[in-house]
Amino acid sequence: MIFGAVLAGGKGTRMGNVDKPKQFLTIGGKPIIVHTVEKFVMNDKFEKVIVLCPEQWISYTKDLFRKYLPDGSRVEVIQGGAVRNETIMNAIRYIEENYGLDEDTIMVTHDAVRPFVTHRIIEENIEKAQQGVICDTVIPATDTIVESRDGAVISAIPDRKFYYQGQTPQSFRAEAFKRLYQELTDEEREILTDAAKVFVMKGEKVTLVQGETFNIKVTYPYDLQLAETLLGGEKKC
Repeated sequence: MIFGAVLAGGKGTRMGNVDKPKQFLTIGGKPIIVHTVEKFVMNDKFEKVIVLCPEQWISYTKDLFRKYLPDGSRVEVIQGGAVRNETIMNAIRYIEENYGLDEDTIMVTHDAVRPFVTHRIIEENIEKAQQGVICDTVIPATDTIVESRDGAVISAIPDRKFYYQGQTPQSFRAEAFKRLYQELTDEEREILTDAAKVFVMKGEKVTLVQGETFNIKVTYPYDLQLAETLLGGEKKC
């Protein structure tokens, strides 16, 4: 079985003085999270689309989906974790308790605040995961990458052609993630930034899915303006 996991645990502190987490801010007349979940609901390969959000926002999120998603029967809203990978583990526990977990159970994890993910990107993630391949959606780095170990002086300027910017989805076998994550030490968990790093740290091969420059993560106030512009272009297409 294939499950979508839309990660909506962020508080949006970088968005500035707003009264709700950024995933609930509106673009094009609908909350960002609704735009994102719609992309997953449109794909009938998903058994369930699990949306994980802070406990105090669960009822609010369910109300949004009742309002904006007429066919929301495959959407389940549950509590996320304190950090990203704990949120993914909550999704895995939900799957295990309600559907059972085996080596063929696939998860496609995605940021709630990346509403412009395409059908092509989701499909390529699913295809690779079905082949037993762990994958991460990326785009080539376009700016020069500058490394500074102390935040004041340049330590190195690596060759840009070997570097990519990470996006989401990230997709993998749920059982493998659970096993590897449970093997990590507390120190290893502290340096995690996303799911793909769990596999990389354990020596597993993670392959690339080509993302899109417009598959942006809405993080800062400027991103809201850009998202409105992109949404206008998406509707025209």
